[in-house]
Amino acid sequence: MYVGTLSFDLLLGDVHSLKEKRSVVRPIVAELQRKYAVSAAEVDHLDLYRRAIIGLAAVSGDAAHLTDVLDRCERLVAGRPEVELLSVRRRFHGEDD
Repeated sequence: MYVGTLSFDLLLGDVHSLKEKRSVVRPIVAELQRKYAVSAAEVDHLDLYRRAIIGLAAVSGDAAHLTDVLDRCERLVAGRPEVELLSVRRRFHGEDD
């Protein structure tokens, strides 16, 4: 069994309230969950309206498949024009951990 996690540090564009922030972050989280069957949520900077941390986790029996899913998730978030991806933190836990 392999477990992979990603943490995306995002700077949101023209957002002036927490309500506007939710309207940007929620669709990203929902698309990650729908397209790639990962567990995803906004996990930090909850009280800042121009910053967000989205965390996600995925489990697979195949390391190559898990790496592919994490790569696709990263490309999806990086390709969103309404956010600037400041950093990505990736962790991979294999059977030896």
